Amino acid sequence: MITGAGADRHTDAGTDADTDADTGTGADTGTGMDPGAEHSRGSTENGRGTAPVRRALRALFGRQARLRWVHLVLGGALLMPYWLLSTVVLGSLDPQKGPLLQVLLYFAALATSLPMAAATALVPTVRALEGAAALALCAPARAGEVVTGPARSWAARRRTAGWFVLHLAFGGIVSGMTLTGAPFAVMLVLRPTGFEELTRFWEDRGVPGPLPGPVLGLALLALIVGTSAGLGGLLARWAPVLLGPTPDERLAAAERRATVLAQRNRLARELHDSVGHALSAVGIQASAAARVLRTDPEFAAEALAAIEETARGAVAELDAVLGLLREEERGETATAGPTLAGLDDLLRQLARTGVTMHAELAPGLDRLPPGFSREAYRIVQEGLTNVLRHAGPAPARLRVSLAEEWVGIELTNPLDRLRPGRPGGGRGLRGIGERAAALHGGCEAGPTDDGTMWRLAVRLPVGTGGEQW
Repeated sequence: MITGAGADRHTDAGTDADTDADTGTGADTGTGMDPGAEHSRGSTENGRGTAPVRRALRALFGRQARLRWVHLVLGGALLMPYWLLSTVVLGSLDPQKGPLLQVLLYFAALATSLPMAAATALVPTVRALEGAAALALCAPARAGEVVTGPARSWAARRRTAGWFVLHLAFGGIVSGMTLTGAPFAVMLVLRPTGFEELTRFWEDRGVPGPLPGPVLGLALLALIVGTSAGLGGLLARWAPVLLGPTPDERLAAAERRATVLAQRNRLARELHDSVGHALSAVGIQASAAARVLRTDPEFAAEALAAIEETARGAVAELDAVLGLLREEERGETATAGPTLAGLDDLLRQLARTGVTMHAELAPGLDRLPPGFSREAYRIVQEGLTNVLRHAGPAPARLRVSLAEEWVGIELTNPLDRLRPGRPGGGRGLRGIGERAAALHGGCEAGPTDDGTMWRLAVRLPVGTGGEQW
């Protein structure tokens, strides 16, 4: 039996061992972390550590860097005619030149060739060529802003001249380094002892003979690659600025976009009013024919004939709308579609759907300007289409008044609470409002004060903006 202090120490030691075993903090398990998790974390940290290296190598040797090098070499090739001309002209001034003067001559020729290149870049088509080359090879930061069309203004030509000078200057530097420095660097790496004078130069300074050649060659290659990547990146950053649209070109593009959107909205209104009305009438007529097909075949046959007539009219109006679109694409203006003089035919088609229409048409509607009258007809047509959709075969009242300078259109019909409207509303009233606003008129639509009728009122000034339609 163990008693006293020894027993106490034994008990304490056992307790500590048990605690270590329970918590997993013993000497065998270290901190209790799963070895697999430890290995995974180490791999992740190694991956993060090598990510900057991979990014640097990609920036220097990746596909984008290689394409930018090709773009710079292309600039050097474009520089050669100007540089050779400058070399001939400057060389004729002093035929007897030493080595130092020869080198200075080359740099002077480069400086004098760039202004000639800038003058050449004032030709409008240069921007189209340089823009296409930049998009294909330079990978600019904001490629969507690079213009591939000719320069129309002197501001755009001056920007193109600045870009052309930079392209040729940077390209001349990279091309010269590539053509002269790269072969020399390769020779230094492959033949480290083949340059006795260079070897003695480094040996006099305490550097072993075989090392200077490879080290210098690799350093020279790194300089060439770094210069190409750096200058290519600068060109990619400046391409949207110098080859992008000028403020005037941006404004002109916005105006063209607004014109295209206006034409699309106009076409959408035309199709909605003409085809939408025809389909609504056809739907109601087909439903009526189906209900009485067995009991009243004569009425069903009449409804089918009305459907045929409505469909033919819709096809004719659709052809007129598409013809209007073709005229707009050629930059011409034309009026297409029926006018207020054809309201009688429209009301007759509506009567065949079962709608009782009380119409009051002012005399002289056929003497209104054709474009104005066509827009007013579309307003009436869309209003009657809404009656078919939302009120069904209910009595409606149409009044078209003609004053000295105004045309008034008022359409009322009973409200049918059992016919729910389209979720979110339709485009009919919006199209009516757009047409009225385009003619500098006004439009009001909504239930009457007693809540039993729906009223559409449009007021249009005659001769104000109507002829442009």
